Amino acid sequence: MTTRDRIVEAAVAMTTESGWSAVTMAALAERVGVSRQTVYNEVGSKEGLAEAVILRELARFLAVVSAAFDAEPADLTAAIRGATYGVLELARDNKLLHAVVSATHGADTELLPLLTTHSESLLAVAKQVVSERVAPYDTGLDAAHLDIAVDLVVRVVLSHVMQPSGSPAATADGIAWLAGRALRA
Repeated sequence: MTTRDRIVEAAVAMTTESGWSAVTMAALAERVGVSRQTVYNEVGSKEGLAEAVILRELARFLAVVSAAFDAEPADLTAAIRGATYGVLELARDNKLLHAVVSATHGADTELLPLLTTHSESLLAVAKQVVSERVAPYDTGLDAAHLDIAVDLVVRVVLSHVMQPSGSPAATADGIAWLAGRALRA
């Protein structure tokens, strides 16, 4: 594990234990056993650290997506259902996500915009991975319409990650049904 990885892991642990406001470069340096300058060198500012934390979590979620597509190489709807279910299950028990989403107004909310209003990089990465995973399936859609369908699915899944409205299984069934219809030319 690299020094950067150790710093990000420590930031995640500190956030879930005490909230984002408790994560300082000095506290991180002490926890990881490096100098404060090393923390700055590895992650830049606290904003850079926040993005690294969010991208680390995104990688965990996208690994679930990839595994679901690998498990269903011939059935796109089943792959989407599996990916959605896996993501929602991971989200349900994700302490970091809960710490970010449940932060009270005016306190500890610095990470929330990275998941919501300033989520361009998160969305771009997620859409790229899903687009690459969908590409081998024969949808009959041109690139522009396929991009719209992928965008829709990614945004709907992320919406349910942030505000679940049902069980992961029921939500996955609904999203897979909708995606199955949208991905037919």
